[in-house]
Amino acid sequence: MGKYYSSWLHILILATCFLPAFVQCRVRHYKFDVVIKNATRLCSRKPIVTVNGRFPGPTLYAREDDTVLVRVVNHVKYNVSIHWHGVRQLRTGWADGPAYITQCPIQPGQSYVYNFTITGQRGTLLWHAHILWLRATVHGALVILPKLGVPYPFPKPHHEVVVVLGEWWKSDTEAVINEALKSGLAPNVSDAHTINGHPGVAVANCPSQGGFKLNVEPGKIYLLRVINAALNEELFFKIAGHTLTVVEVDATYVKPFKTDTILVAPGQTTNVIVTTDRSAGKYIVTASTFMDSPIAVDNTTATATLHYSGTLSNSPTTFTTTPALNATPIANKFTDSLRSLNSKKYPAKVPLTLDHSLFFTVGLGVNPCPTCKSANGSRVVASVNNVTFVMPTIALLHAHAFNIKGVFTTDFPGNPPTPFNYTGTPPANLQTNNGTKVYRLPYNANVQVVLQDTGIISPENHPVHLHGFNFFAVGRGLGNFNPKKDPNKFNLVDPVERNTIGVPSGGWVAIRFQADNPGVWFMHCHLEVHTTWGLKMAFLVDNGKGPNQSLLPPPSDLPKC
Repeated sequence: MGKYYSSWLHILILATCFLPAFVQCRVRHYKFDVVIKNATRLCSRKPIVTVNGRFPGPTLYAREDDTVLVRVVNHVKYNVSIHWHGVRQLRTGWADGPAYITQCPIQPGQSYVYNFTITGQRGTLLWHAHILWLRATVHGALVILPKLGVPYPFPKPHHEVVVVLGEWWKSDTEAVINEALKSGLAPNVSDAHTINGHPGVAVANCPSQGGFKLNVEPGKIYLLRVINAALNEELFFKIAGHTLTVVEVDATYVKPFKTDTILVAPGQTTNVIVTTDRSAGKYIVTASTFMDSPIAVDNTTATATLHYSGTLSNSPTTFTTTPALNATPIANKFTDSLRSLNSKKYPAKVPLTLDHSLFFTVGLGVNPCPTCKSANGSRVVASVNNVTFVMPTIALLHAHAFNIKGVFTTDFPGNPPTPFNYTGTPPANLQTNNGTKVYRLPYNANVQVVLQDTGIISPENHPVHLHGFNFFAVGRGLGNFNPKKDPNKFNLVDPVERNTIGVPSGGWVAIRFQADNPGVWFMHCHLEVHTTWGLKMAFLVDNGKGPNQSLLPPPSDLPKC
């Protein structure tokens, strides 16, 4: 199979790349070797899991409508899978990547070719590991360029720069979460945040720690592709002395607006235009935490430098004030400013009629755990509609496609089983129900999901990611969602289109999407700790009519459990 695949792929690439110039190359071939590499940060050294020995990993480039083939070879001791976060994966759920949802993981010494076509998408996305906590270091940018000859709907930049925000633990991240699961308590927070892999000079107790330097020329337009690849924390991003013009989020164009601060949650991306309108100098770039609930976080600020050409190395740096940790007004102002471009070329196709109207509570709970002595015989869990998702041992998509019984049930509740005052006094019983449940949807159904935060243990902002679809965020608010009054305030004209949305702390958000993609699609909190605790579920979308509305058959090299 390997020799045949390689020969066939080589012929295909030659055929598509060496035709006359007006025929664009439509196949992109990448190889990801998952390997261990020693890395030094915060004046301490540790082995980390990487792709191709790089942290962050390599940037994957493609154009809209290209086919992408990525051969992932696992050279480490862990099982591995890679998710192409935000790629629609139309009919190619086998390439989506979440372990035990759409595939069994790639076992040590094995490989798998992810094969997908990028249809109707352009902009900045990301790829990352989707098993255990490996995405702490196994992640990178996915840049989708417009079709050849198609301009951006904003001034053409002179230069483009990928900016990946992340988190760093001095300890092994797998040991961090394993210890937490053993104790029943929350895991230790990270020791630093990073910008393109570096914490920067502001980190205490490590004066030799360097930072990322963005070299710029005066009088130019730069497009920054900002990605939050952190595990557990939303981050503010700003550049001293410079205005950011927001032009895109989650690979969808938005109505441009100016700001000095953007907010990016784990799994989200934001493209900003920066004009280098200063003559010279060095300007601090910051990534700092947003958390407006009484929850422990890593409150360190990652720094980088915007460095104008011709500036002397000993020139003073212009600093800026980072937002307060709990700067909810700044976060809300940014979120409320986001609107779909909704132009003739890029319309906002918001579903106006609904076939399924769902109400999902998202939050925490407490379940018995006799071995969790540190937590007095209990453990913190998380749930959607009081269901703490139990990961199967056979991939859900495989079980669905081959009609394997006993892997999952299709009785995921469309509403909370027991209504209560979600953002008020919590119920006396904080236990959740365990289950591997999916919610079944017919092909092309119009779906609305209201995601409601709960105050159990603590209210918290949950960035929820839906695989396989973009959705429109038609409304949000504080307190409990009112199904009679709140829909009257929905924006059904130009709501922002995303794949990951923050459910506000002590509030709700309403999303709409069309279920036009057959398969099994994961929806979960993108705070990795909450995913681990069970804040996840899946939609099963049935095939439509004919082959063009049906899931493709699995590839022959699909990993086995």
